[in-house]
Amino acid sequence: MSEPAPAQTTAVIDMEGVSIGSVRDVVSGVVDGLTWRVVAGDYWVIAGLQGAGKSDLLMTAASLIAPLKGAYYFLGEKMPIFEEHRLAHRLRLALVFEGGQLFHDLTVRENIALPLRYHQNLPPSEAEQRVTRWLEVMELGPWADSTPGALGRNWVKRVALARALVLEPELLLADNPLGGLDLRHRHWWLGFFEALLGGHELLHRRPVTIVATTADLRPWKNRAKQFAILRDKQFTVLGTWQQLEAASAELLHELLITETAG
Repeated sequence: MSEPAPAQTTAVIDMEGVSIGSVRDVVSGVVDGLTWRVVAGDYWVIAGLQGAGKSDLLMTAASLIAPLKGAYYFLGEKMPIFEEHRLAHRLRLALVFEGGQLFHDLTVRENIALPLRYHQNLPPSEAEQRVTRWLEVMELGPWADSTPGALGRNWVKRVALARALVLEPELLLADNPLGGLDLRHRHWWLGFFEALLGGHELLHRRPVTIVATTADLRPWKNRAKQFAILRDKQFTVLGTWQQLEAASAELLHELLITETAG
């Protein structure tokens, strides 16, 4: 039986004094003493240089690795969730890995359908209908029967996003979603995130809470609602973009290079 959350917990993500280990070395901390609260409808961007712990933070939030210490609740239930009988709650969130983590022996269509077949045991015909709608929205139709090896990075990331959303999660965690994308595809992702936040038709118009990571804050200007930085094992909430611009130049200079800096 799951441990009940404190009575005051109403957040989507509620972390108190959490320390996070690296997925490569689960006993070595990369984030210390994290206290963080994400409410429904939030749109967070967490910035940090390579190795700062952004991916490890999302893996912990996704319940794939356990915190070293502290308490983490997702939608009122204690995490991590590894038990089979609690899986339905865990599937109310989804993680898009930076590299996609697709199965290269499956087609694009089969990769997107996999969560439906595995977690919901849908018959092929019903799964196919849902997958086809996501293929259309993601503009992936021409590659539906190709394997991921035939696709460029821009399209691999879209396949991973479709696979994450096909189970209609309430929270979307996206690890460096704009990394390695060309300008057109970056604009597509930013526009699609706004559509998710406002309630996409394929998700029954229900808004999705979004947490994304980045090594470059500039594309997110006037997009996300809340910003934070991971640096030297510390998680610093900056607030809105206006508050970010007023923050310490030393804290931000690697992540917010001015347009004129070359």
